[in-house]
Amino acid sequence: MSGHSKFANIKHKKEKNDAAKGKIFTIIGREIAVAVKEGGPDPSNNYKLAQVIAKAKSNNMPNDTIERGIKKASGDIGNVNYEYVTYEGYGPNGIAIIVDALTENKNRTAANVKSAFTKGYGNVGTPGCVSFMFDKKGQIIIDKEECDMEADDLMMIALDAGAEDFAEEEDSFEILTDPDTFEEVRSALEKEGIAMLSAEVTMIPQNYVDMTDETGIKNLQKTLDLLEDDDDVQAVYHNWNEV
Repeated sequence: MSGHSKFANIKHKKEKNDAAKGKIFTIIGREIAVAVKEGGPDPSNNYKLAQVIAKAKSNNMPNDTIERGIKKASGDIGNVNYEYVTYEGYGPNGIAIIVDALTENKNRTAANVKSAFTKGYGNVGTPGCVSFMFDKKGQIIIDKEECDMEADDLMMIALDAGAEDFAEEEDSFEILTDPDTFEEVRSALEKEGIAMLSAEVTMIPQNYVDMTDETGIKNLQKTLDLLEDDDDVQAVYHNWNEV
């Protein structure tokens, strides 16, 4: 793989999330509700729910909060009307952006997403206009400071569990999986007591784009901040090489 570590960015995002726990917990709560509606409350029989629980744990959501969310969703199955919707577009300098949202009002969400792009001097494109530049992968990031295991031993656990790739960076380990084997790999690491900084199915750019134009960076950051502050937005992916 490229050796391009997203550790610093993920750590930065988690610090931002720590400052806005209510937002990230609301996001995950919606995902739990939809997953329960689609596949039931048992994560051993509901792959999507197992994925959401993994995401919840990597964001330090307490187990009792997760269980309450599942129980509440089980009782409200007929009342869950959220829909997943994805938007694709371009920021300044042609930076590719994908926005995943979960909403009960697609008109409102579409307007907000379009506004975020416009304010950063970008534009929303047609479905598929940038997604071909990304690969959907399970990604697990492990902070070296939190891991006592030797790199070779960690790599063998991950590969034996079905991981596709393992990379050692200066301050972290990155494990990539097929989305279908993500949960098996994550569970294998969890059973070994390995702390994971991040564990989720995500969209990884095939190539990263550098930006040196200060105005472009400022405008792109404006779009990303507006999107991440939107309650309907679940995740934002882009191919900007944040240095």
